[in-house]
Amino acid sequence: MTAAGLPAEVVKAAEVLAEAARTGVPCPPVRSLLAPGDVAAAYAVQRFAVDRAVAAGRRVAGRKIGLTSPAVQRQLGVGQPDFGALMADMAVPDGGLVPVGRLLQPKVEAEVALVLGADLPHADCTVADVIRAVDFALPALEIVDSRIAGWDITITDTVADNASSGLFVLGGTPVPLTAVDLRAVAMTLTQDGREVSRGTGADCLGGPLNAAVWLASTLASMGDPLRAGDIVLTGALGPMAAAAPGDSFEAHITGLGSVRVAFAPEGDAQ
Repeated sequence: MTAAGLPAEVVKAAEVLAEAARTGVPCPPVRSLLAPGDVAAAYAVQRFAVDRAVAAGRRVAGRKIGLTSPAVQRQLGVGQPDFGALMADMAVPDGGLVPVGRLLQPKVEAEVALVLGADLPHADCTVADVIRAVDFALPALEIVDSRIAGWDITITDTVADNASSGLFVLGGTPVPLTAVDLRAVAMTLTQDGREVSRGTGADCLGGPLNAAVWLASTLASMGDPLRAGDIVLTGALGPMAAAAPGDSFEAHITGLGSVRVAFAPEGDAQ
């Protein structure tokens, strides 16, 4: 055992991922450092990294849900979603610019974001609990990233790597759940004006509220429940699109509005 009483392999995996983020050089998969398929160890890596970030002065602003697509679950050989932490400094303003070099291998996906007005402390969380707790919904872009070279990931790699989190963008007009049927919303994502992804709320675990129930129950069972004020990115509504310097993206989600982000061109000094 080593730092914080964790196994040495957990700390080593966290250090490898942190070094990749610091240097901008993707690392080999970390699954070779952990027992095959040991998702619990991968979450220990993630939690160690998040705790270290908080100790350094960063703030947890919420959580993201990943692997909500059955196709992606099949690709990674899993039958359930995963989650990662959203840090406050990962937020990009609507219409903002992502500097060159901020991320290693970014991809963009459109999601529904929920902002909580109450805690969700129960491991047997229901849809009704989530509906009561949600203050409002927003359209969102998640800019996923992988510190692992070539996105060569399994479930243990992505969980250890904070569920392949990068940055996120929230739209600016809050919508109450009484004004929108999240299961029925339609999403289109454009890249430089060309449609690259589409989907519906039902494509996210049958509906974003279902994803939120899974997350709330899972976190409560782990003793780290969702709290009032948390942002929840509920999962992609359609396929992700790779981003390159100079690209711009806009997602439109019916009933929620639009959200935009751009990537600085190569050579930009920002």
